[in-house]
Parts: sequence; C-alpha cells; structure tokens
Amino acid sequence: MKRIVSGIKPTGTLTLGNYLGAIKQFVKLQQKMTDCEFYLFIADMHAITTRQVPAELRKRTLDIAAMYLACGLDRERTVLYIQSEIPQQTELGYILQSNVYMGELERMTQYKDKVAKQETSITSSLFTYPALMAADIILYDADYVPVGDDQKQHLELTRTIAQRFNNYYGDFFTVPEPLIPEVGARIMDLQNPEKKMSKSDENDKGYISMFDDEASIRRKIRSAVTDSFGIIRFDPENQPGLANLLTIYASCTDQSIEEIKDQYQDKSYKEFKDDLAEVVVGVLKPIHDAYQTIVKSQELQDILDHGRDIASDYAFKKMRKCKRKIGVGRK
Repeated sequence: MKRIVSGIKPTGTLTLGNYLGAIKQFVKLQQKMTDCEFYLFIADMHAITTRQVPAELRKRTLDIAAMYLACGLDRERTVLYIQSEIPQQTELGYILQSNVYMGELERMTQYKDKVAKQETSITSSLFTYPALMAADIILYDADYVPVGDDQKQHLELTRTIAQRFNNYYGDFFTVPEPLIPEVGARIMDLQNPEKKMSKSDENDKGYISMFDDEASIRRKIRSAVTDSFGIIRFDPENQPGLANLLTIYASCTDQSIEEIKDQYQDKSYKEFKDDLAEVVVGVLKPIHDAYQTIVKSQELQDILDHGRDIASDYAFKKMRKCKRKIGVGRK
C-alpha cells in the first residue's frame, strides 16, 4: 500500500487558502486514491523556529487537528498526529543535517527572504529546518507528498537528501514524489494579489480565516482588490485580483474557470463578488459547525492518541534501523 504524508504548521490562523490549497485537496486525494494510507501531522516543532506564546501554540495545534477532521478527513484511513509527540522525527532531522550542505540550505526561499529583509533575529533552526522537514517525510517512507507550487523547492531538497543518504549507506529511504493540485494550489491575498494568502498576515482583510463569521467573509470578499477594466476574464498578469477571485470560485465549486467566466461575462464585479461571497459562506459554514462539535471533544483526543501510537511504532522501528545503518550506538 502506498503512503501519502503531509503536515501543516500551527502558526497564525487557518485560511481559505489553506483549505482550498491543501486541506480540501487532501480530502479529495483520499476519495481518489483508495489504495493509499494517509499520514497527516501538525508540525508544532516547525512553529518554534520563531518565538511562540506556549498556550496559543498548544491551542492552535488542537484547532488545526479539529479543523482537518471537520473538513471531511476519512478517520479510518488517516493517521493524524502531532509532530512533537514523535521524538524520532527530530532525531532523524539532526542526522539528516549531516546529509545536507549549507549552500543548499542558503538557497531555501524562506531563509533567503529573511536575509534579503536584513532581519537580525534569524534562528539557527530556521536555517536547518528543511532537514527536519525531510525527516518528517522520509521517516515514514512516504511515496507521495501533496505540495503547492511554493513548496516544490522543499520537496526537491527532501528528495536530494534521501537520494544522497541512499547512495552512501545503501537503499533505505523511499524517495517521495510530489502530488500537485491542478486548481486552487495557490490562493492569493485579497488586498495584495501579488502575494500568497497567509495565515500569518497582519492585515486580516487580506485573508479569510476558517474561523471567520459569515458577515466577515462577505465583507472581505466585497472589499477584495480587482481593477478598473470592468470585464470578467481570467488574466493573472493584468487582472491578478480578479484572477484570484475566479480561482477561489473554481476551487470552491469544482467548476472550471472557463465555465465561471462565461457565466458572468455580462455581469458586474459587484454581482460576481456577491455570488462568490455566498459560495464561500456555503462552503465554510458546515465546516465551522463540525469544528465546534469536535474541538473540545474526547473524540479528538482519542484520534490523536491513536495516530501517535501508529506513527510512533513505525518511527521507532525505522530509526532503530537507521542508526544501525550509520553506525551510531552500541549495536
């Protein structure tokens, strides 16, 4: 049986972009790839590469786990767990630091962006975290990893690290392949469509939170940046704001952008935005209701305990073999 592994970092709030670009795609993959098992983790160790408020981090970790379940994950086929509860992931992350070079880490976008901004408080863990990310994936011999366009670089480095390890120590880790959603992989900021919608953005008008009420959702959609052309067409270069809204509509309804464009060719931006707001509310309201039911339930704790036990058992056995491969320890 093939295995798909994915994780999400509990920083900021979950956004519509996270749902359309990752969570919904993960649910659809489960429906499509019935011969696969799914490992899904909350990457709380990655969150602490920047300073976090402990109580808030713990709450967001549970919020995200509950939200994934509310979005329709198949609970029988998903191993859902918290990264920090599997110590072998950080252990392997350290080992993999010895199989990745500083030049490779310096080329990673997140680190380069902070250097370009001349930030002075860059932690060493932010520099080396791609090794931990690789460990998150290859520890479980993932065959596939769902990634958006902006995450390809991380997966390519993971593949490089796995291949380098295998070349030196003999075949041991599975080299994962990417799974890239065709639509909705990259949802942009509503106020600045040149950048990705971010759960860490300080301007809350730019993103729709999965926890927003209906009035907030409608207000943010209606205030989204468009242009002065007044023509509904998909032109990311000249009409990036409108193109983003069309992508959101298509991702929410599973219609093609061409179908939506034809449907609104004689209508105004206001009519289009009003309809889009109702579409987004219609998608998020039942999810929010399901989230409220599960977030403080014993069921959530039981699911996370079960996921931890399964992931921990596999990780322990794999790491025992890994340490024997590289010659550490007494046996």
